[in-house]
Amino acid sequence: MTMTFSNDLAARAAASPDPGPPLRVALFSGNYNYVMDGPVRALNMLVGHLLERGHQALVFAPTVRAPAFAHVGELVSIPSIALPGSRREYRLGLGLWGAARKRLKAFAPDIIHIAAPDLTGYMALRYAEKNGVTPVASFHTRFDTYPRYYGARWAEQYLTRYMRNFYGRCRHVYAPSPSMAEELARDGIGRDIRLWTRGVDHGLFNPNRRDMAWRRAQGVDDEAVLVAFVGRVVLEKGIDVFADAVLAAQKRNPSVKALVVGDGPERARFQTRLPDAAFAGYLDGEALARAYASADIFFNPSVTETFGNVTLEAMASGLPAVCAAASGSVSLVADGECGFLCPPEAGAEGYAERLLALADDPEKRRSFARRALERARAYSWPAVLDGLIAHYRDAVGDRPARRLQAAACLARAAADA
Repeated sequence: MTMTFSNDLAARAAASPDPGPPLRVALFSGNYNYVMDGPVRALNMLVGHLLERGHQALVFAPTVRAPAFAHVGELVSIPSIALPGSRREYRLGLGLWGAARKRLKAFAPDIIHIAAPDLTGYMALRYAEKNGVTPVASFHTRFDTYPRYYGARWAEQYLTRYMRNFYGRCRHVYAPSPSMAEELARDGIGRDIRLWTRGVDHGLFNPNRRDMAWRRAQGVDDEAVLVAFVGRVVLEKGIDVFADAVLAAQKRNPSVKALVVGDGPERARFQTRLPDAAFAGYLDGEALARAYASADIFFNPSVTETFGNVTLEAMASGLPAVCAAASGSVSLVADGECGFLCPPEAGAEGYAERLLALADDPEKRRSFARRALERARAYSWPAVLDGLIAHYRDAVGDRPARRLQAAACLARAAADA
């Protein structure tokens, strides 16, 4: 098992951005445009960067009639059905069949990048194995931990076993953080585990977006210490822990107030738990950046994050962060310097203690905010994505060069004829 944690490939790519022949990348995802979340944003950034660098990219994913946003690049629709129960906004791809399979064959990819180990991802992996195409995978979510939030913890061991088999057959597995890479290696998920971290748009997310008038419009007093949650309002994001911790902190410091940015199937229950919170709903772009910067503390108790895009965006906006000491967050937040990491087993009271350490001390809050901003500046999208292209090069070897040589030979033969 190999784990490549260094930035050597990224540094090499940044020094001389991708001098090799163009790559043809087929990307498979369970979601590319119908719900906006951190992984989807990263995948759209990747496709845009590939096209800017002169490569070709083709995306295969389920689609809906009214997507959440305008996606980047060409998207081939995969037949799908809505997930049952409270997660109907997400869709399950039904595999690589018919027109989609023909389109993949005609595209003749050098590399198949799988972003979800679902049925479609499995069929894409089998296609790669049968047709001599290099399969790689990026790891975005610990899907195998989800059953514990829905009363089916017994299913975890079977999902983890499947993930070991799936990712073990990929040439590379790209983890979004060193902590996640170590966790995957510990659990035997992947043979050659490499880093594909994330970037942040510093022009968009920065402290200059702070807007006190916007806070007041949300019903937040200027003296309040505003604790922000940003993300999908679903159980696996730790919303119950968030609510309990905020309520516990408010008992000791009534100036603490919650801001919830996002939507989802658990919103009504969340609002019942936190009737005094400001619920801004789903925000994007400048509106989202303004919401981050207008808060005072960012709070992310989720233990399912593999990177934590929202945490990085909050840090770039000048917020100290209180997060679970779990994969993703432990690679972003320097405990006691730019925020606090809390062992999940400490529960709501443990999180409340850390929230109060910042809420009760404005100078510490400002000091942590400065350090969070400095730490976030190290994350740049172009360098991160050039590093991933360098990993692609390492995975496929000289396959694109051979393809170009073959095409040149055919062209010469046609000209001679």
